[in-house]
Amino acid sequence: MTDKIIESLSTTYRKKILSKFIDGIRDFHLIEKGDKIAVGVSGGKDSLLLCKLFQILKKNKNLDFEIKFISLNPGFEIKDLEKFRENLEKLSIPCEIYSTNIWEVAFKEDPNSPCFLCAKMRRGLLYKKVEELGCNKLALGHHFDDVVETTLLNIFYASTVKTMLPKVDSQTGKMQIIRPLVYVREKDIISFKNKNEIEPMTCGCRVEKGKTDSKRKEIKRLLEELEKNNKNIKISIFNSLKNINLDYVLGYTRGNKKEYK
Repeated sequence: MTDKIIESLSTTYRKKILSKFIDGIRDFHLIEKGDKIAVGVSGGKDSLLLCKLFQILKKNKNLDFEIKFISLNPGFEIKDLEKFRENLEKLSIPCEIYSTNIWEVAFKEDPNSPCFLCAKMRRGLLYKKVEELGCNKLALGHHFDDVVETTLLNIFYASTVKTMLPKVDSQTGKMQIIRPLVYVREKDIISFKNKNEIEPMTCGCRVEKGKTDSKRKEIKRLLEELEKNNKNIKISIFNSLKNINLDYVLGYTRGNKKEYK
């Protein structure tokens, strides 16, 4: 199956996925000589694809970097963990899974709304593990659509203009977070997954599984509606983040927090 996937990325999806992956790395200088990169593997479609792309990239002898595939088990049910391991074996991804009690702690602290604490703990433990492994970068599977959706979420609900950056320092300053799929469209990832009959696991969380709505889903539906009249709407939003004219921002001075009421 692995040979089939690599062939698919090198032929059918070369332009839509592989080339965009390489362009993102080049444009934002995501990989440098001597880097030790940990790839965060959640078990979903995005992170599994990211692993295969890195394996292809590693074959380039002109690039001097190391990679490690790592994952945190927050408390998966046995069937979910087995599915995860099965996918890793099928895709020939040598991923180390580290057990944690994240869900146990998060649900104990806040049974009704454990998501914030869960996310905070997962991020903190993942960063700590990356540092313990001696890696200076952590690669995550956020893609083009995540960048666009996050931008609108911040504008609509946080009253700020900011988004996910392709490369950013961690809060500890001991490593950098990189997002090599920044140019890759989610629809192409889904197409690749379906064509290659990859069945990624769900997040396994009973709270997330029970959600019928969320702000991000709301933004997704809005963008789908807007795309009916403007198929390039996401590209326009994405490009606007690189074309900000501060001369035409309301009363802009750095640090000015005055807001319209």
